[in-house]
Amino acid sequence: MSDTPAPLPHPDVALPVRGRAYVRADAEVVSGLSRVTAATASAKLHAMGITRSYVEGPRPLTPGQRVVGSALTLQFMPQREDVASGLGQEYVERRTALWAVLEQVQPGDVLVIQAYGSRYSGCIGDMLARYLVRKGGVGVVVDGRIRDADRIRALGLPVWCTGTTPHYASQTDLFPWAYDVPVAVGGTLCLPGDVVIADGDGPVVVPQAMAASLLEAARDQEEWEVFSRERLDGGARLSDYYPLTPDTREEYEAWRSARAFVR
Repeated sequence: MSDTPAPLPHPDVALPVRGRAYVRADAEVVSGLSRVTAATASAKLHAMGITRSYVEGPRPLTPGQRVVGSALTLQFMPQREDVASGLGQEYVERRTALWAVLEQVQPGDVLVIQAYGSRYSGCIGDMLARYLVRKGGVGVVVDGRIRDADRIRALGLPVWCTGTTPHYASQTDLFPWAYDVPVAVGGTLCLPGDVVIADGDGPVVVPQAMAASLLEAARDQEEWEVFSRERLDGGARLSDYYPLTPDTREEYEAWRSARAFVR
C-alpha cells in the first residue's frame, strides 16, 4: 500500500477568470482630474453621496509621487490546494491572472490589486512593473505588498502599497485569480474603469459615472483654496476664509474675475 497521497479532485474552475468588457474612463476627464488632490476628491465625493472612496492602508512607495488614471483590476484569492497554489514554482504564475492582466494594460491605466492586506505576497515585482510601464501603465495601487522595491523606485513607477516583501506573488497564501472584475481594496469597492487619484494622502476611487461631475466641483474648490491661502498668508482670519463666508465668496469671485481678465 502506497504512502503517497492520492491526487486531490479538481473542481470545475477555469483560471484565470476574466470579467466582462468595460469602457475605460474618459481621457479628457482623467486629464482634468490630474490637478485634483485625493483630499479634494474624497471631500467632494462625500458631499455627492459616496462616503467610502478612500483606499485605507496603501502608502506611496516613493514619497512625493501622485497618479491619476483609469482602473485596471486584478483580484487575488486565498490559495486552496485542490484549485490553485504556489507549491510548484514561480513559473506557474505565467498562466495566471497576474500575467493575463498585464497584457490588457493600455496607456493611462492604474493597476488596482485586491490582496486582503497580506503581509507576505509580493503582488508585483520589477519585471512585471517594467512591462506595465512599457505598455503605458501609469501606477499601481495594492492593498498588500510588493517586492523588488529598490528597482521599482528606480523605475519611477508610482506605487501605493502596504509594504514590501522578498516573496513572489503566490509564494505564500494568495493566488492571482481574476482580472477585469470588481475588487475590494482597503475597504473600498473599485470597478474596472473607475478613476483612481492617489497622492501623499493615499488613493481615492472615483466612480466613473461621477468623474465629470467631480471635476466640475473640484475645479471651484481648488481655485478658491488658492485664493484663501493668499489671504491667510497675508494675515487674514481662518474663520473668514476657510471655508468661504458669503462675504468672502463675493471677494473671491471678484478676485477670480480679475485673474481671468489678466490672463
